[in-house]
Amino acid sequence: MLKGDFHVHSQFSPDSRASIQSILDKCLQVGINCIAITDHNTIEGALEMSNLAPFKVIIGEEIRTSQGEIIGLFLKKPITQGLSAIDTVKHIKAQGGLVSLPHPFDTFRGPILSTNVLSEILPQTDIIEAFNARAVLQSFNDQALALANRESVCTSSVSDAHYPIELGSSFTKIPDFDGTPEGFKRALLQGELIKRRHTRLVTALRILTKLRLLIGN
Repeated sequence: MLKGDFHVHSQFSPDSRASIQSILDKCLQVGINCIAITDHNTIEGALEMSNLAPFKVIIGEEIRTSQGEIIGLFLKKPITQGLSAIDTVKHIKAQGGLVSLPHPFDTFRGPILSTNVLSEILPQTDIIEAFNARAVLQSFNDQALALANRESVCTSSVSDAHYPIELGSSFTKIPDFDGTPEGFKRALLQGELIKRRHTRLVTALRILTKLRLLIGN
């Protein structure tokens, strides 16, 4: 079985200072052996990790659309930010990638995809984060799981790590797969969601990061 984390940020995201090497070291320490680096609006960190890691790496990107955030997995090139949600989904699909909805009901993250937008993109959605360890309220995760069950969409449990200390808290156990998007989806159907909320230390780090961004340091 693989211990997979499919939503992780590195120093290539403006709200993270985690180097690729530090993420790799922590993965080896806690047994994460399948990872998607999903930096904000770039795939540079994912490409760097894919050149270093001795385990499966999925090239991902958390894309800020004009209507909320969407994650693309198994990408070959970055997706331009600022497009509509449906156009972003089309660009992901054009690369043969998978569409994942990150923390779809967490209103503390900023604007979320509206009900109308969700209805438009759900037919092409491959994965919904049923558990995100950074969700402020458990009810946000509960709503995401209910949506996935109602729409029969694959689910994942992710750390949404911005610091190496967060890795290994929440992850998804899946059987090994052939490295393809379709193989990954089949593995997720047999997956087990390991759900653990982050500690108060992580919460403190998040607050410090927000302050750093506000003062531009």
